[in-house]
Amino acid sequence: MVNKAILIGRLGGDPEVRYTPDGLMITNFNLATDESRKDKSGERVQKTEWHRIVTFGKLAEIAGKYLSKGKMVFIEGRIQTRSWEDKDGNKRSTTEIIASNMRMLEPKGAAKAEDSAAYDALPPFPDANSLHEEDVPF
Repeated sequence: MVNKAILIGRLGGDPEVRYTPDGLMITNFNLATDESRKDKSGERVQKTEWHRIVTFGKLAEIAGKYLSKGKMVFIEGRIQTRSWEDKDGNKRSTTEIIASNMRMLEPKGAAKAEDSAAYDALPPFPDANSLHEEDVPF
């Protein structure tokens, strides 16, 4: 079985930094991904999807130090849904991406790049011929 999410998007706000009682750093931030298409009348329609990202440890330190609102990042991780009961007894849940890899797609202090040059910074996806038996998760 595979549980993997790969996202490229922009931060909706600065990362929120916190620590566990053991001192492990955690950062949370929201990432916006956009999809555009033409509607029936031929007009371009853009839809934004928001994703809640969680990082731990060293990755959290990097995110907390270098990420800020509007920065474009590549996130790779797994999807996790948590449920809890709030103080009023209502059942609540959230779906998050627990990040295992992150790449900043803009140099520090760079303005938003509206072209696709940032995508060139991504590592190539492996093709099926380059995978070895031990790489297959089942």
